[in-house]
Amino acid sequence: MAILKGFPGAGLRPDAPLTRDTDKRRTVARSCEVCGKGFSMGNTVTLRGKAKYLGGVGTKVTGISRRKFKPNLQRLRVTVGRGTSTTLLVCTQCIKGGKVTKLVRQKPFRLPSVEKTKGTGPEAVPSGPRARP
Repeated sequence: MAILKGFPGAGLRPDAPLTRDTDKRRTVARSCEVCGKGFSMGNTVTLRGKAKYLGGVGTKVTGISRRKFKPNLQRLRVTVGRGTSTTLLVCTQCIKGGKVTKLVRQKPFRLPSVEKTKGTGPEAVPSGPRARP
């Protein structure tokens, strides 16, 4: 199970029937594995003419055709359980919303801490062409 906030099914659609060979629920192809978002249908409207606010006589519809609106899906490595990871197909809204925990490949680089002590050691003397004497 992926570490998800607010989603007990970890991206598996609750209405999908169980398959015989496995206990995993089936998901629709090319859909988000977290929220189940898939494509939706709409129209492409073709116009001709110049808009009235631009000084024309108005636009006319010359054709309407069907089209698909596809979700922006990204293949993302996600942490699952304790230290294990898997690759999921996740929409960008789930990534932005923090519904998945991305895999941390390497710990961030940190500078070693330097203790500052006053009065001990030589003073730092500036050097270079702009150094004051």
